[in-house]
Amino acid sequence: MQKPLIPLALLALSSAYAFAAKDADLKPAITTPGKSVLEAHFKSGALEAPWTVSKGEWAPQDGALVGKEKASDNHPAVLFLKLPAHDSVIRFSYKLDGTNSFALSYNEAKGHLFRIGVGVNSLTVTKDKDKKDEASKPQQLGKAEAKLPAGEWHTMLVEVKGDQVEVQTDDGAKVEVKNPDLNVDKTGYRFVMKGASLLLDDVRVWEVAP
Repeated sequence: MQKPLIPLALLALSSAYAFAAKDADLKPAITTPGKSVLEAHFKSGALEAPWTVSKGEWAPQDGALVGKEKASDNHPAVLFLKLPAHDSVIRFSYKLDGTNSFALSYNEAKGHLFRIGVGVNSLTVTKDKDKKDEASKPQQLGKAEAKLPAGEWHTMLVEVKGDQVEVQTDDGAKVEVKNPDLNVDKTGYRFVMKGASLLLDDVRVWEVAP
């Protein structure tokens, strides 16, 4: 029996959705992006400033940046993007490949500040403990359920404005938090992962317009 023909318009629509998660055009919710600070697509070559490999292995491969943990480090793989700012907007695509989670971490001059935990089923925003204060503990500021399967490309947008942080992903998951301790200058961005590999691509960073 001859299979029914699928209309070309429906095929085109299906193809569009198949690639929508990578470099999805997520819209800012609490900021107006200003000057473009960085745009990286990792088509070729080695990593250069403002990127710094702190731990693990990070290298462009097949049009994406691939991060892997090194057993000899005895530490999660860490990639630092040195773009100091008080407020900022960052959008990037990622794929979990041999790992089920990673974190986007923000530091201040004194040390760790807060981090966004990204898993296959959830997003969390956690204020880091003060390592100089023995009584200090991590404080979860917000959490949302998500559907972000490993092995697929996803897009994330993070806005930081004063004491506010807004996180959203291509599956519709959102987390918005406020905390006065977040209203400080940040040193940049740290991608932190454990496991086989994390793929990053289409990284864009903007200033926040007044």
